[in-house]
Amino acid sequence: MDFFMSEDGLENVYAWAIPFHAAVILAEMIYSHISEAKLYNGKDVATSVYLALMNFGLDLIMKTFAMGVMFFFYNHRFFTWDFTVLYWLICFIITDFAYYVLHYVDHHSRAFWAVHITHHNSEYFNLTTGFRSPVLQPLYRYLYFSPLAFLGFNPWHIMVVYAIGQVYGTWVHTQTVKKMGILEYILVTPSHHRVHHACNIKYLDRNMGMCLIIWDKIFGTFEKEDPSVPVKYGIYPKMPDNKPGTVLLYEWRKIWKDIRQPGLKFSDRINYIFNSPGWRHDGTGKTVRQYQKDYLNKQSKKQK
Repeated sequence: MDFFMSEDGLENVYAWAIPFHAAVILAEMIYSHISEAKLYNGKDVATSVYLALMNFGLDLIMKTFAMGVMFFFYNHRFFTWDFTVLYWLICFIITDFAYYVLHYVDHHSRAFWAVHITHHNSEYFNLTTGFRSPVLQPLYRYLYFSPLAFLGFNPWHIMVVYAIGQVYGTWVHTQTVKKMGILEYILVTPSHHRVHHACNIKYLDRNMGMCLIIWDKIFGTFEKEDPSVPVKYGIYPKMPDNKPGTVLLYEWRKIWKDIRQPGLKFSDRINYIFNSPGWRHDGTGKTVRQYQKDYLNKQSKKQK
């Protein structure tokens, strides 16, 4: 247990995971080549690696500040726990829930979607997609975990549990695993996560969990992969190209264009930044919820 409980626990998790990641990715690449599944594209993989390295660099820069904030809350904690199995189990569950909340906000508030969109713009879905990181997320991610420190969970332990969740979350970025039996009811599986990365209207903003699928089922964001609706990966509309500057700044440039429109009220400018993607002050835009409402109405009419 000391392997995880020390300050080096976070680095230990990643050091342990690297060779497993490398082996599994290589195996999927070999499978893709032999089966001619075309799951990988060299430029797409390079973009994922580039984004991962930028995210990792910002994470290192933010580490001292982020942990300082979390330890401030920990030093004023409500509870003190013994480091038992129950402690680690609860830490895992509430950390996974905190990630669900973070992920939900990333999809439903445009400024945060502008950060998160880098993880979704690829039209490929393979294990390297799991490394296609939202580069700027380290600037605010710790704010979602700070309340857990306030409840008495050591910040190093929170981040270790989060790192373990990230390792698992990387492995569900695959098309080679179809279904996982009874685990489909408990865990986020590759099938669930394929839905999450889809740009089909039916699948948008679904399956937000990282490890546990129960949060999506509790809060109504769950969607099962439907064989009659093949998953289309990426975002709509597509980015004009995959250049690093385009990928990083795509949605930010659109936000900047929107808030500079003449004659807008201050509240409209704020809404363009923080309201749901697709919102427009003149009512000409559609959010995901509006698109899905129209989609369900059309499906209902077809069945009649």
